Amino acid sequence: QVQLVESGGGLMQAGDSLRLSCIASGGTLSYTAMGWFRQAPGKEREFVAGINWRGDSTRVTDSVKGRFTISRDNAKNTAYLQMNNLKPEDTAVYYCAARPGNVAVLTTVREYSYWGQGTQVTVSS
Repeated sequence: QVQLVESGGGLMQAGDSLRLSCIASGGTLSYTAMGWFRQAPGKEREFVAGINWRGDSTRVTDSVKGRFTISRDNAKNTAYLQMNNLKPEDTAVYYCAARPGNVAVLTTVREYSYWGQGTQVTVSS
């Protein structure tokens, strides 16, 4: 059973940078697809970024392209989301997700098996 714990959220100002971390326990991240999603109040959870198990293939949603980068360190069982040039519309709870046994980049909620508890990111203008 994989357990995911996110950290790094906070209250930011527009234009700031922030890095979220997701540490996995109870298993290895090898051969595991990882992703970041976010959910704003009153909205559905949406895909932000995904990475394959090797870390050499990634995808990000259009609204964060050029600003957000997903990466991972399998030796540390950790995935990251680097967020630059934050905007107020990035305000949401950010969730880390994992799908063991899948090596590709996954982009939908239902493709992931495990979820973290979420970390709040608030961006003021």
